Amino acid sequence: MAKAIHSMMRVLDLESSIEFYKNAFGLNILSKFDFEDFVLVYLKNEETKFEVELTKNKSRTEPYDLGDGYGHLAFSVVDCKSERDRLIQLGFKPGKIVEFFREEELFARFFFLQDPDGYKIEVLERCGRFT
Repeated sequence: MAKAIHSMMRVLDLESSIEFYKNAFGLNILSKFDFEDFVLVYLKNEETKFEVELTKNKSRTEPYDLGDGYGHLAFSVVDCKSERDRLIQLGFKPGKIVEFFREEELFARFFFLQDPDGYKIEVLERCGRFT
């Protein structure tokens, strides 16, 4: 059986991205590998073994074109409202909280946030299948 272990994103400003993921989601550097042409940084927190891999291509000077194929990365939180308020206090600009219902029951409560490179991140409240 396969196990998901990480999601990789190319970033323009490595330090800015590391700070964003630390402050927004409590992810810390697990390991960092510096190669001649690129740097790989693996981030994680105590909530899960899943990692976020940031890749910095050293010669890159222009922002990446995210295209229309990328969807989003998702994190779950205990309470969307308090988490959104915390992110606003940190100077981030999270979107509005959205609720989806299915058969009159709450299916999902979430908002989106963008990292320094424009990657969309969904922040889901822990309920239903997202616990």
